[in-house]
Amino acid sequence: MHTLVRAQGLSEPISHYSDAVVAGRTVYVSGQGAFDARGRLVGANDVVAQTRQVLENMKTALGAAGATLDDVVKVTVYLANRDDRPRVNEVRKEYFRANKPASTLIEISRFAIEGMLIEIEAIAVLPS
Repeated sequence: MHTLVRAQGLSEPISHYSDAVVAGRTVYVSGQGAFDARGRLVGANDVVAQTRQVLENMKTALGAAGATLDDVVKVTVYLANRDDRPRVNEVRKEYFRANKPASTLIEISRFAIEGMLIEIEAIAVLPS
């Protein structure tokens, strides 16, 4: 059994997916882009601003599923330019604080939406 999660405050999905899915105590958060609630890209050409928006969106999706960033155990980070990693890492430290989830970083050639510089997906475990 699993539960599909649609988070208030996130833009409408661009295709056939849920913001998150809860299966047992595990929360799978779809890749989050740097979009505001109306679906407009935030932080054009600014990976730091985009990373902040992505993590705010992730907090929203996690919250709708009953979790927080402290519950995240794994992230996958997709970057348009891997040289942006140090700047992204500083923002991650701000948001995740003491939590250091397992992580994979991948440089990709193209995102679903023009202008995206970063996308992050996550797996969290709900508190017992």
